[in-house]
Amino acid sequence: MKNVLFSCIFYFTLLGVVKSQTQKEEEKQKQLPSVALGIGILTFNGDIGNGIKPSKYSKIRGGMNLTVEERIGKYIGVSVSGLYGKLSDNESTETRHLNFESKIIQADLCLVAHFDNDLIFQRKSIFAPYLMAGIGFLKFDPYGDLKDKDGKTYYYWRDGSIKDVSESDPNYFKAVELKRDYTYETQLKDSTTNYKRSTISFPLGLGFKLKLAYNIDVNLGATYYVTMTDWIDNVKEGKNDKYLFTHFSLQYNFGKREDTSPAQYKSVDFSSIDNLDTDGDHVKDKDDKCPGTPAGVKVNATGCPLDGDGDGVPDYLDKEPYTAPGAIVDENGATLSDSTLASRQQAFDSLATERSKMLFENPTLSYLQEVEAKSKESNKDKPKTKIPDALKPADKNNDGVITTDEITGAIDSFFDGDSSFTVEKLNDLIDFFFEQ
Repeated sequence: MKNVLFSCIFYFTLLGVVKSQTQKEEEKQKQLPSVALGIGILTFNGDIGNGIKPSKYSKIRGGMNLTVEERIGKYIGVSVSGLYGKLSDNESTETRHLNFESKIIQADLCLVAHFDNDLIFQRKSIFAPYLMAGIGFLKFDPYGDLKDKDGKTYYYWRDGSIKDVSESDPNYFKAVELKRDYTYETQLKDSTTNYKRSTISFPLGLGFKLKLAYNIDVNLGATYYVTMTDWIDNVKEGKNDKYLFTHFSLQYNFGKREDTSPAQYKSVDFSSIDNLDTDGDHVKDKDDKCPGTPAGVKVNATGCPLDGDGDGVPDYLDKEPYTAPGAIVDENGATLSDSTLASRQQAFDSLATERSKMLFENPTLSYLQEVEAKSKESNKDKPKTKIPDALKPADKNNDGVITTDEITGAIDSFFDGDSSFTVEKLNDLIDFFFEQ
């Protein structure tokens, strides 16, 4: 058993040293210790307890522990812990009646193997198993419940009763029955051996953590202690005593939240990105509705060039900066006369009619796509034509533009019988496609 324990400790130590060396360049910020405070149940496993027990709870006692751990890299941690509680057990047979209770103080130094190491479980996983092994120091002092509350010694009779005199006493007929008070008032000693009331022990533990927040964990675990003494219960019968501590604790992790962002982003200064002003108009990019404003152009609070007459042409491009309200202007901001408007509309209608005629002569998808590409190029700086309400169901992406795909989709829906479009509406949709 000793060889196995020391082999485990050596292996964990070696693994921790190797892994921590490979991680020094990756982990720039030193991890701070964590502190855990918990409570649990102590269960004794020794020489007493093999006979009839007065109660199934006779070997269960409470304990509390405090643990400080320094995690070294992703894989290994070093912990120092203290445990305070009681060990106890009772038995009654035809040949002996034994009981004990001992306060214990246990101090341990352990290596902890963590499985939330980005290999088995992700480091940011809320579920984090662990194993631990180490060496400890145990101090104990067994006491027995040998007398009742009035100081009368217990004598166990063959029928299982407890009296104030032995069954072989001449006055046995005057015996008074006693009841155990379960107060362990008498320090237990061996008649031949003055044994030490302290020893070395070897803790072996496992458990898991539930990460409630970045600095708060809940630990559930169990630690089995193999001691180097057989005197914890004041009985020596060949095998060393052992005990189990099953515990629950709350852990606080000191330090800031761990940076789990990808390595390629760790050198990026996101605060400086938030303050970028690419076009230099003194409006941050994240607030700029008109990015790419030429240098020196005056802008409003949203980063768009000023348009004093509100004709849609910014002042720095406006050849007629004081256009009358409501006037229709060209791309240079100049007012269009009625004759010019009529001429342009006639040309536009003629172009739309010509395109529609060509469609009926060459009803192909490639032709529609060609018209769509030319329309986007010629209208990229112009306001969008409003889609009539009757045709809006065809605008599937609600971008205010009828595309080739949306026309073919409307036609397909018509032939599938799940469309509100009629033949007339489809003709109107095609006409609008050429006019927009």
